[in-house]
Amino acid sequence: MSRRPRLTGRPLLLRRPRRFRRPRPRSLRSRLVLIACLLATSAVLVCQLAGLTVLRGWLTDQVDERLSHFRPPDRVARDMAEDRLRPPPPDPTLPSDYRVFFYDADGALLPAFLGSGNGAGPRLPEREADLELTDGRPATVPAGGDGTDSGWRVLTHAGPDGTRTVVALPLDTVDGATTKLLWLSLGLGVAVAVGVITLGNGAVRLGLRPLTRVEQTAQRITDGALELSVPVPGPDTEVGRLGLALNTMLDRLRTALRRTENSEQRLRHFMADAGHELRTPLTAVQGFADLLLHEPDMPAARRQEAHALIARNAERMSRLVDDLFLLARLGDSAPAHREPVDLLSLTADAIATTAIRHPDRSITLEPLETPGAPDPAPDLAVVETPGDPHQLAQVLGNLLTNACTHTPPDSRVRVRVGAARVRTEGADSPGSGRTEGADSSGSGPPLPPGTPVCVVEVADDGPGIRPDEAPYVFDRFYRASPAADEGEPGTGLGLAIAAAIATAHGGRLELDNRPGEGCVFRLLLPDATPAPDDERRG
Repeated sequence: MSRRPRLTGRPLLLRRPRRFRRPRPRSLRSRLVLIACLLATSAVLVCQLAGLTVLRGWLTDQVDERLSHFRPPDRVARDMAEDRLRPPPPDPTLPSDYRVFFYDADGALLPAFLGSGNGAGPRLPEREADLELTDGRPATVPAGGDGTDSGWRVLTHAGPDGTRTVVALPLDTVDGATTKLLWLSLGLGVAVAVGVITLGNGAVRLGLRPLTRVEQTAQRITDGALELSVPVPGPDTEVGRLGLALNTMLDRLRTALRRTENSEQRLRHFMADAGHELRTPLTAVQGFADLLLHEPDMPAARRQEAHALIARNAERMSRLVDDLFLLARLGDSAPAHREPVDLLSLTADAIATTAIRHPDRSITLEPLETPGAPDPAPDLAVVETPGDPHQLAQVLGNLLTNACTHTPPDSRVRVRVGAARVRTEGADSPGSGRTEGADSSGSGPPLPPGTPVCVVEVADDGPGIRPDEAPYVFDRFYRASPAADEGEPGTGLGLAIAAAIATAHGGRLELDNRPGEGCVFRLLLPDATPAPDDERRG
């Protein structure tokens, strides 16, 4: 009695079928050499085949011409049919390639024939009815015997009394010549293939040497050497244009990496500054709150002071958080609410609000200076621009607060409001992006020349900004170094918010800096009602 096999708990390991490995792709050099070899060899073989065909046709025409010029007399056919003519015995001293066969009047092939030579003759049928030949038109028939001999070229003639004569010439000369030429073609094709592979490999390697340098340089750049550039052998070649494109891409990549590194560095600085700014009021709030909790019998005056300090520090943290949310919300998008805004009234309100906070500060409101005029305009004119009045008021408040905070108490602050047209770069006029003798910088791309704009300038005669720090004053999270008579520097969000709002309104915020003599912050906004050219000329 057979026992059933017992199954164990061990899983069966099934071998996975071996996958077919894909052939390794050939290199560009190998493909080029292979293609050149195939093309050259094919061209040689096609040329030799064409020559072989022409030569065989020409030799066959020569045989046909010989056949057409030879025709035995009619009496020879009659005598052979009547068995009155005996063919002469073969004479090796007088060789002849011709062979002549006869069909009698009954259509039977006569055994006797004329001609000499070794080997079997053409394979002819025993009956004339089976002879598929046309009189006067040469044709090729196979050789008789074992079939190793060459074929025969035959030509038939109608004889007397219903007889028929067949004249044949062998094609051994034609086959021999074509066979030799065929072997010569094959040998030449092999020699050409070997030569192309040998010489083509070196030629392709030499031609691809610039591309190999590009490949090696790209590999080094991939390994981390980002400061390298791809060599450009010639800008008019494919490899040269590839090198130029790669270098352009590398330049943009380096620029993007530098921007990313600078942004990350500024972000780290901002996180440290924001943490410091938040930690100070938060520590004060926590300390005074603990004081109120642990000292319930605190005098009323001291308790009131603690509550006031808690409220003040909470308000400071709230402003910082609001600024961060405002920057995140602004981005590069246009304001959702737009209406005509009177910049003159908005500027006057901002000056009044700033004067309450800085009562000892001299702040004046003046018309915008027109280039070419000896004196400023006598009156202030209403200037309107489309936008959000609350955001624009925040821009003006930030500019005025920045001027009052970062200048000495005896410094004057002058605010100018007016309309102008954007000048070309380097012109000494409002909206040009530059004042004579000043280092100019701005937020966002410059406006096209001739664009009508509304201008608000906040100028001071303080110490100005360090030249190495002026290009970064509009960057987010950037804080300039405080002057000797300044307090603790801000968080670097005021001017960044102002620049973001100006860009969102389709305008621009500019700085003309004169170290030691003061600086001018200029707000440019689109003009809602452009005046005629003669009123804004200059």
